[in-house]
Amino acid sequence: MTFPSDPAARNSYSLALLRIGVGLLFLIFGQYKVFGTAFTLHGGFQFWINKFLEGGTYPFMVPVLRGFVLPHATSIAFLVAYGEFAIGLALVLGILVRSASLFGLIFMLTMLFSSDYPGAAAPFWQFFGASLSHSVFALCFAAFLIGRADSSLSVKALGKIHASGSATGNQ
Repeated sequence: MTFPSDPAARNSYSLALLRIGVGLLFLIFGQYKVFGTAFTLHGGFQFWINKFLEGGTYPFMVPVLRGFVLPHATSIAFLVAYGEFAIGLALVLGILVRSASLFGLIFMLTMLFSSDYPGAAAPFWQFFGASLSHSVFALCFAAFLIGRADSSLSVKALGKIHASGSATGNQ
């Protein structure tokens, strides 16, 4: 694969490669939840929520997790499973990238505040260190929202190439 010399086109490819990489990770994490039952029906989701509550939930999230998430755990587990899978599929294919990125950003912020609290006495820098597993993905989703992450290596881009090829072939 040869990359164009135009800097804008190279940036477009770089953003597309990042989009596809993040999408593949979400497909991997979503597929075992969608095609298996351990996470959705056999307590996997509840296990993680309880683990978050034991060791790293931001204080304002505790009542949300205890009062809303755990009582509706099965429904939310399915939402998480199919949401991760859908986000991954959209990013890999390059379709509905902005919508998937918005939901991915919301999901990552929810995960960050549910699981990455280093404690009230932690130095300021530890808040960032504790959040790396979610904040990096949140930044990727923000970049996909701001940029044109679907302008290359996507179904949308293939459609434009096919349409322009058909138009020139008809003349």
